[in-house]
Amino acid sequence: MRLHDAAVRVIFTVLLLGLSALGSTAARAQAVDPGVRQAATDNGPPPPLPGLTSDELAFFQDGAARFASVHTVSNGDNNGLGPRFNSNSCGSCHLQPFLGGTSPAANPLTGPNGVAAAAGSTQSLPWFIVPNGPVREARFVVSNGVPDGGVHNLFVVTGRSDVSSSCNIAPLDFSPAGDGLTGRFGNRNIVFRIPTPVLGAGLIEAIPDSAILANSRANADVKHQWGVFGHPNAHLGGNVNRSANDGTITRFGWKAQNKSLLLFAGEAYNVEIGISNLLFPQERDETPACQGGNPTPNDTAAFAAGTTPTTQVLSDMEAFADFMRMLGPPIPAPPTPSTQHGSALFTRVGCALCHTPTLTTGSAITNGNEGTPSAALSYQQASLFSDLLVHHMGSGLADGITQGAAGPDEFRTAPLWGVGQRVFFLHDGRTSDLLQAIRFHASAGSEANQVIQGFLQLGAQDQQDLINFLRSL
Repeated sequence: MRLHDAAVRVIFTVLLLGLSALGSTAARAQAVDPGVRQAATDNGPPPPLPGLTSDELAFFQDGAARFASVHTVSNGDNNGLGPRFNSNSCGSCHLQPFLGGTSPAANPLTGPNGVAAAAGSTQSLPWFIVPNGPVREARFVVSNGVPDGGVHNLFVVTGRSDVSSSCNIAPLDFSPAGDGLTGRFGNRNIVFRIPTPVLGAGLIEAIPDSAILANSRANADVKHQWGVFGHPNAHLGGNVNRSANDGTITRFGWKAQNKSLLLFAGEAYNVEIGISNLLFPQERDETPACQGGNPTPNDTAAFAAGTTPTTQVLSDMEAFADFMRMLGPPIPAPPTPSTQHGSALFTRVGCALCHTPTLTTGSAITNGNEGTPSAALSYQQASLFSDLLVHHMGSGLADGITQGAAGPDEFRTAPLWGVGQRVFFLHDGRTSDLLQAIRFHASAGSEANQVIQGFLQLGAQDQQDLINFLRSL
């Protein structure tokens, strides 16, 4: 009986979605994504959190400089790149609209001055890396017949001028090719992720687990009527998808798979750039000729380096975390009648059931006095538009990968602050059209189906106002 009822609900939902789509063709044709917004707050250097102390600001500025620095294999200021890597700098992937953001419109991996061609490399670009497409990392769903899910790097150091000529490891074969811009229709064993923006990440880190759980329980009956459930990526008190180390809620990454900004920084440094560090001290590829003569871990405490006494002993990994922790959140554009109406519609059609407008941080510190909470991080309203839970997003967005207890079609509710400044959307960057991104939320098994149905039933101007609201964030 339960299976029969479930099947009926799926069929009913699909029929409703189909009817809604047919009934709103004219409306959908008129509403358009105005594109990346251009406001006075969208340019310039990365903004620090308001209210930082002078010491905190020193940590932030030191971290920003290291976050933007370019790495080489050897004979440079920042050695240890590779042997397999996706880019040579944190800043190359997190650059839209400024340092700490997400993938920029012009792909920094491509072109004669791009990452792939650095140090004289002649390696070919994978088919899913194109000049007008997003930076992507590749994950394999299975390897050797068993589940994989790990990142498999795009580039190798072979052929670069800063590595031994005896290094001859080969890049991976990602064929058959598909649509390079969308990343779709190619090798079915490869799925993609684009960089998540880290603007305001310190505020997200400072939100207590209790606030996330309380928000999850709030209006639960209403959420369930809409088909919205969700759960933390954790194991504690009967809930699933938490940190396997301490049972607390993980919250960073597309599947909320990383617990903290330090872990996020250490993993990315190792996996994306190939820099072994204090959290990940072993090289992912230990081919001796491709190490550039560098000891491991490549990144450790820098006792003889740095610009000030407060920062000189930090490893790069720690400095990256400090930069992200004290990086200011996106600043929304000034409201207009259209965006104010769109904000009301955002709640009315159910978007806010997952994209919670605001959560409050707890008592938090940065580096410095452990007995004194940071005024910039503590008890702040974080307008992130996310519940930080993972939800079933259906077969249309499923990537077949499990991380923690986030299953093959589950993803963290993407924070929407800063969405007005983004070029590419969804976990794989398949579209630059916000309307398309919304429609992709609807497919068999998605918790968003009723919400998307409500959006599609809106009139043309209402849809436009909602899109304008999102682009104002």
